[in-house]
Amino acid sequence: MDTASAIAVLTAMITPAVLISACGSMILSTSSRLGRVVDRVRSLSDRLDEMTENAADSADFTERQAVIFQQLDKLTSRARILQRCMVTFYLSLGMFVATSVAIGIVPFTGNPRYNFVPVALGIAGAMFLFYGSILLILEARLALSTIHAEMDFIWRRSKKVAPAEVVKQHKPHFVRFRRHD
Repeated sequence: MDTASAIAVLTAMITPAVLISACGSMILSTSSRLGRVVDRVRSLSDRLDEMTENAADSADFTERQAVIFQQLDKLTSRARILQRCMVTFYLSLGMFVATSVAIGIVPFTGNPRYNFVPVALGIAGAMFLFYGSILLILEARLALSTIHAEMDFIWRRSKKVAPAEVVKQHKPHFVRFRRHD
């Protein structure tokens, strides 16, 4: 292999390295999101235990329990989606590393029919990265619905305890793409 060919191989290996970096960023972000979900589940679980110990038979208590159960359900779904994202991003990372290795090895075979290997691995890695991104979009929408549900509960609760003149001064702020009950 001459110097020009070696430089071409090394140059070709840079593209998967950039995508490996992108995968690392996605893995870090997803891991952080998963950690926040776990923390939130633990917090809600503690709050539910506390409420159960101080059980009351009021409508407010029942409404609070319902909100917590709804949030726990959505948080469970979010955690499962985020775990799937992590696996998908790790698969993508592995494919891009394999692409980089294949780019370095294929020229030494001297056989042009193996040139498809790094391309196939790169496409597979990109597909995993794309799929993981779609999953993150779904998870973000689920996170948003959880926030909306909690804010709606707090809004209803605050209207019950705030003075009537304060409630009249403030109206809820709705987002256009959200369904209103």
